[in-house]
Amino acid sequence: MEPSFKIFTDGGCWGNPGPGGWAYVIVTQTYQGEQIIAKNHGADNDTTNNKMELTAVIMALRELNAMPEAPRQVTVYTDSQYVQKGMTEWIHTWKRKSWKTSDKTPVKNRELWMELDSLASDFWLKWEWIKGHAGNKYNEICDAMTQDAINRAK
Repeated sequence: MEPSFKIFTDGGCWGNPGPGGWAYVIVTQTYQGEQIIAKNHGADNDTTNNKMELTAVIMALRELNAMPEAPRQVTVYTDSQYVQKGMTEWIHTWKRKSWKTSDKTPVKNRELWMELDSLASDFWLKWEWIKGHAGNKYNEICDAMTQDAINRAK
């Protein structure tokens, strides 16, 4: 069986901006079923929801890059349409327009987008948006870790 990896991510804030947290869970499919192979979370005392959503994916891809056995084809599940649409639709235009939006203003969180784009280039990623707080086991784990990180950052 070829290893199949899935990344689940979440990020959030208490206030926006305010204390925030991020989390990820990396899951693989085994003969016995799905198994968590890595998870982590962190906090920032003064941040935004979008920064935390981006940080969650960045940190997960850094972790995956450090795993020599990790496959190059991975599905990323995020409850952030900002991240999902950013990586599948908007980023191509931003790069063509020197990191400017359609109204010619600088892209917010450019440094994070650039890092995410660089990390993503090491993989063949499928980006899937999932509804948050809708019973997805791994999204719920990420949400709980994110909330824990936010509470520690307050």
